[in-house]
Amino acid sequence: MNATLLAVVLSLFSAVAYAAAAVAQERLAARNPGSGLLRLLGSGAWWWSVGLNASAALLHVVALTYGPLTVVQPLGALTLVAAVPLGARIAGRRVSALEWRGTAFTLAGLAAILVAASGPAPEQVLSTPEALAVAGVTATSIGLLARRGARPGLRHASASGFASGVASALTQTVTVAATDRSGPLLSVQVIGVALLVAAFAAGGLLLSQTAYRGGLGAPLAVVTLANPMAAAAIGLALLGERLQGGAAGVLLALAGAGLASWGVLLLTRATPHATADDDHPVAAVLALEPSTATTEPALVPRLPRQKEPGHLTSL
Repeated sequence: MNATLLAVVLSLFSAVAYAAAAVAQERLAARNPGSGLLRLLGSGAWWWSVGLNASAALLHVVALTYGPLTVVQPLGALTLVAAVPLGARIAGRRVSALEWRGTAFTLAGLAAILVAASGPAPEQVLSTPEALAVAGVTATSIGLLARRGARPGLRHASASGFASGVASALTQTVTVAATDRSGPLLSVQVIGVALLVAAFAAGGLLLSQTAYRGGLGAPLAVVTLANPMAAAAIGLALLGERLQGGAAGVLLALAGAGLASWGVLLLTRATPHATADDDHPVAAVLALEPSTATTEPALVPRLPRQKEPGHLTSL
């Protein structure tokens, strides 16, 4: 099989795995809106989503070994294409026209940004001071976006995307160092950056879990958009990358950002109400809990009582 074709196939599987993990996280967040970290750690469903995320990340890394970044990275946006209909299918409803439009605008804008930012793989990697500086700025930004008491939603999704994008950028430093046989494989630099990668990857996962309490479409769109933007910012500022096409590339990137922002806004407006699942009989049965089953007769209208002298009225 052609190496580029293999990279495309691996990227498609990676996108589907990411989408399935996102849907699983969203369903878990919807069923347990107030769950803390300790409760999540004891949930088998949450660990399944962690396994799906890890599998998707591994497939993405393997795909990058067979294909160029300009081919593999844009295919990651297919996560949004797969997750929106998959989430609707599991919830027992149809994807609305507004959700399709929001997804299309987000993907079109993201594709424009990636085309403008894509180029040959950078030869530079982050030095230890640069990696620490990036980690510090990112941690501060995440702390501001996801501060205690903030309502779960797009800010947590933005923080998740930033964390995942920075983790991807730092992974490149670890990968290059691991494949460079001229130096020690387990140097202090490699171990330190690898620990930062693990911390930001785990943080991104937990932040996305919190963001999905407000639904799937809009938070996932923000994560999908913020991830490559964070990586691109590091590439432009520290790795010597440049936007393709000069002034035209800058305009294309700005237009893409506008389209993607409009798509996210549409997805925010298209967030389904809780009653949407009730139209599907299977979803209604699954949503029925014992505590609500006892109150079901109360939904049946009662006839007015007729009082009779000397007798108790009964239904």
